[in-house]
Amino acid sequence: MSFKCVTTQKWFVSCLGMKPTWQFGDVYGLDPELLSMVPRPVCAVLLLFPVTEKYEAFKQEEEEKLKDQPQVSPDIYFIKQTIGNACGTIGLIHAVANNQAHLEFEPDSPLKKFLEQTSKMTPEERATFLEKDESIRVTHESSAQEGQTEAPSLDEKVNLHFIAFVNVGGHLYELDGRKPFPIAHGKTSEDTFLEDAIEVCKVFMARDPQEVRFTIIALSKDSY
Repeated sequence: MSFKCVTTQKWFVSCLGMKPTWQFGDVYGLDPELLSMVPRPVCAVLLLFPVTEKYEAFKQEEEEKLKDQPQVSPDIYFIKQTIGNACGTIGLIHAVANNQAHLEFEPDSPLKKFLEQTSKMTPEERATFLEKDESIRVTHESSAQEGQTEAPSLDEKVNLHFIAFVNVGGHLYELDGRKPFPIAHGKTSEDTFLEDAIEVCKVFMARDPQEVRFTIIALSKDSY
């Protein structure tokens, strides 16, 4: 599962014109020894997890609790998910959009063009713009085939979901297009970002201890 995920992510961003100076790679385990194998620095973490009844109940409680609390730095790029089965695409956009200072793009990159065109939009306006972006839509529909797995149709019921974790202004944010706003998880730094994000991932896992369908992917600087 995770090999296919990483293959798909690499192919997707390559097709959309992101240079391979930073690469997506598996996080093979949560203990310090395995985390030390992840190339550094890490600028984003993607978590694939099962959407269960426990998670949905927590999500509703969290939104109710935080709806009146200011959470969002104006520097965060956040996009709502309005396209079915596009959470992987939304997660990648969140990971890339909030790390443009680190990443490099080809001159004709469709992804860079999308980010530039939507930089001043609201999360809802970005979602509407994405619905009409032909280059990203076609790449989304093709990416799962490159990852050696069948792509779900846009209206097929899927119970796995991608979210992104990023460091914006020294704070760790969870970005989930199904939620109304980013979720702040405290302070972080370039040196501690991976470990800080993993601590939040552990909370997701602890919420559903019988589940094993979790995959963690890091966007790391290419060491070669």
